[in-house]
Amino acid sequence: MIIDCHVHLYPDAAIADPAGWAAARGESRWAAMVGPRADGGASLQGWANEERLLRDMDAAGVDRAVLLGWYWEHAATCAEQNRFFAEVVRRHPDRLEAFATLHAGAGIEAVRAELARCRDEGLSGLGELCPPAQGFGYDDPALAAALELAAEWRWPVNLHVTEPAGRAYPGRVETPFLELLALAARHPAVRFVLAHWGGLLPFFELNRAVAKALANVWYDTAASPLLYRPEVFRLVTQAVGAERILYGSDYPLRLYPKHQAEPEFARFLAEIRGSGLSAAELAAVLGGNWQRLRGA
Repeated sequence: MIIDCHVHLYPDAAIADPAGWAAARGESRWAAMVGPRADGGASLQGWANEERLLRDMDAAGVDRAVLLGWYWEHAATCAEQNRFFAEVVRRHPDRLEAFATLHAGAGIEAVRAELARCRDEGLSGLGELCPPAQGFGYDDPALAAALELAAEWRWPVNLHVTEPAGRAYPGRVETPFLELLALAARHPAVRFVLAHWGGLLPFFELNRAVAKALANVWYDTAASPLLYRPEVFRLVTQAVGAERILYGSDYPLRLYPKHQAEPEFARFLAEIRGSGLSAAELAAVLGGNWQRLRGA
C-alpha cells in the first residue's frame, strides 16, 4: 500500500483566488508563499481540488493520503480549515485522513476545545505546525496542552522544519533546532513527524545524545526534489534506518518545476523507486512505516 503522509488541500475559493482569499483572512505569509515568484517566474505552488487529488492519486497508484493543515496566522483560519477537512474526510474516509491545525494564541482552553471538536469530526492528528511562523514558541503552554492531547489520543504530530542552509524564499521561517530537540525530549509520548527530512536533522542522530532525544521522531520526505538530490534516501536510511522515513510529497507543489506544469505524484514516486533502496525498504517507506506508526 502506498500512503502519502504529507498532502495539502484548500477550499475551492482559495484555489480560485488565492490572493483575495488570503487578504480577506489576513493570511499574508501564505499568500507570499503560494504567489508569483519575485523574479516573475511561475509559482511552485500547484492547485488541485479534492476530485483532482483523487484522480492524481489513482493515476500514480497512491492508495491513501494524509491531508495536513497549515500554520495560519489566525485561529479563525485554522478552525475554517479544520471544518473543511472534516467535510472532505466524511466524503472519502477510505482514501483520505486529515490532521487538525491550531494557533496557540487562541489560548489553552480554546485550543483544547477546538481539538476535541476536530477529534469528534474525524480528524486524526496535528499538523503541519510551525510555531515560529505563527509568532509563538515551542514552549508555549497552549502548544504543550495540544501535545498532551495528542499523546493521550495517539495522534501523530507533523512539524514543519526549514533546512538551515537552504535558499531564501518568500515566507521562509528559520527553525530553532535546539528548541525543536528540547520539544521532542519534553514530550516523549508524542509521535512527531518532522517534515522535509527534518532539515537533515537525522544526520545529527550520529550524536548519541541527539539520537536519544529524537527516539520518538520520524522524518517525512515532503518536497524532497526541491531540496535535495535523490541520494538523500540512501544516506538517511544509513543514518537512522528506513523504518523512520515516511513518504510524503507535499502535493500539490510542483516538485520538478522545469518539467512539471501541473501537480502529480508519479515522477517523485519514480525517483524514490530509483533511489537504491531495497524492496523491503521501499515497502516500508512508501506505506508500511505509516501503518506501523498509526498502529503502534
